[in-house]
Amino acid sequence: MIIGDGGCACAGDVAKAFGGGADFVMLGGMLAGHEQSGGEVIEKDGEKFMKFYGMSSQSAMDKHSGGVANYRAAEGKTVLLPFRGDVNNTIQDILGGVRSTCTYVGAAKLKELTKRTTFIRVQEQENNVFGRE
Repeated sequence: MIIGDGGCACAGDVAKAFGGGADFVMLGGMLAGHEQSGGEVIEKDGEKFMKFYGMSSQSAMDKHSGGVANYRAAEGKTVLLPFRGDVNNTIQDILGGVRSTCTYVGAAKLKELTKRTTFIRVQEQENNVFGRE
């Protein structure tokens, strides 16, 4: 069993994880900041934020384990994320992105994605169609 662990920021990252052979993909950061996330909502300068911390962070270990054991190091961060409302919109974006990827590579089922995916190393990727301001 292969689990894609961390770093997914968009639906394309999820599709790449499945294309690379993952059976599961961890989406902590992508799903954080939503109503259903169960975090603390903080209002700052009229905007809503949600406190997010990774499970290897100092915050998580203080809350759930009584602190960081002296043989370990805190690895994650605690950050404020913009409050993102209902998680359903994000889930639909992820599903739509994975479906699009399957269409692009000709995979009729998610199972086929691994067989139809080829990874190519790209040194620099920049879309210059719209330019910069």
